[in-house]
Amino acid sequence: MNIVEALKKARIIPVIKINNAADAVPLANALKRGGLTVLEVTFRTEYAAEAISRIKKDVSGVTLIAGTVLNIENAKKALKAGAEAIVAPGLNPEIVKWCIANKMPVCPGVATATEIEQAMSFGLNFVKFFPAEAAGGLKMIKALSAPYSDMRFMPTGGIDENNFLDYLAFDKVVAIGGSWMVREDLIKAKNFDEIEKLAKNAINKIKSQV
Repeated sequence: MNIVEALKKARIIPVIKINNAADAVPLANALKRGGLTVLEVTFRTEYAAEAISRIKKDVSGVTLIAGTVLNIENAKKALKAGAEAIVAPGLNPEIVKWCIANKMPVCPGVATATEIEQAMSFGLNFVKFFPAEAAGGLKMIKALSAPYSDMRFMPTGGIDENNFLDYLAFDKVVAIGGSWMVREDLIKAKNFDEIEKLAKNAINKIKSQV
């Protein structure tokens, strides 16, 4: 999978934390109905791999990314479960090397020029900018883009329905990661209709800018 092209088409990547594997499929279906078809399931809970596996089996037409991958063990679990790419909050050279060796697209997190250069040393031209708002936001991404003009970014962290369009308007931003449409309280309450509505609202905001 060409991760950059998939994300560029999706524009918004819901960053999902699953506390109950049974919620994975109805959640994925709600997001799909809402127009979000590239989903990042984070390894912040023990249910991540099972959630990815369930969605892979029962929901067609979605691309699955494993997020918050902090070690090779979870990278292996993600690959086995059916994830098509790996995203991390930081740049762990061992994880990047493992992904490259196993032909697994990887998007490590960066927040500085030094980390961008480290990503470039592995041949990467696409990184996660995290934590986006706390690390200087769009202003910082624009500053970093000047010397590293070939690098593309997926900012995540502090991005919501009020500022995501500002990020997407910058041509070096491929997509944004956000969790406002997959809030834990909505998932826990199984309020998948509201999740679908929030996803649709986000997509409609993008369409209104075209």
